[in-house]
Amino acid sequence: MESDRRTFLISTATAGVVGLMATLPRALAEEGAGEEEVSPAEDLMREHGVLKRVLLIYGEGVRRIDSGADLPPEVIAGGATIIRDFIEDYHEKLEEDYLFPRFRKANRLVDLVDVLVAQHRAGRRLTDQVLALATPRGLKDPEDRRRLADSLRQFIRMYEPHEAREDTVLFPALRKIVTPNEYAALGEDFEKKEHELFGEGGFDAMVDRVAALEKALGIYDLAQFTPKA
Repeated sequence: MESDRRTFLISTATAGVVGLMATLPRALAEEGAGEEEVSPAEDLMREHGVLKRVLLIYGEGVRRIDSGADLPPEVIAGGATIIRDFIEDYHEKLEEDYLFPRFRKANRLVDLVDVLVAQHRAGRRLTDQVLALATPRGLKDPEDRRRLADSLRQFIRMYEPHEAREDTVLFPALRKIVTPNEYAALGEDFEKKEHELFGEGGFDAMVDRVAALEKALGIYDLAQFTPKA
C-alpha cells in the first residue's frame, strides 16, 4: 500500500510539472501579446511616414498658394509644429545622437552622414521661416505668401530625397556596424525617449494629429489619389 501511494504521488507530481511546462509558453505568449516590438530601423521609418504625410500637407499648401485658393494658416503652422517637435527635436536628434556617431566611428557612409547633418540644419531654418509666415497676417500679404510657398517647396525638395536615402542606404547599413545586442538596445533607447517626450502612445498621437490636418485640407481620403480609368 505504501509503495502504491508513493507511486501515485510521484505520478501526480510529474503530471503536474508536465502540464505546467506545456502551458507556460502559451501563458508567456499571451502575456506579451499586447507588447509591440519595433526594431530601430522600423521605428525610424515609421517616423518618416509622419514626415512624408506632412510633406503632402505642405504640397497642398503650395498648390493653394499658387492658385490663389484659401489656405487656413493654422494647418500649415500645425504641420510645421509637428516637424519641429517630432521630426527635428526628436527623430533627427536620435539620428544625430545614436546613429551618426556610430557610422563615423566605423568609418562607414561618412560623406552621407555629413550631408544629412547639413540638411537637418537647413531644415530647421526652413521650419523657422514657415512658422513665421504661416499666420493670418502672412497669408494676406502677397510677398509673404510667395515666401511661404518658396520655403515649403525647398523643404519638400530637400526632404523627399533625404528620407529616401536614409531608408534605403543608412538604416539598412546600421545592422552591419553594430552587434545584435547593441541593435536591440537602440530600439529600447528609442522607445524610452519617445515615451519621455510624448507619452506611451506618442507615435499614434502624432499620426492622429497629421490626420486631423489632412482632413482640414480635404486630402485625408486616400481613394481620391487613385487615377481615374
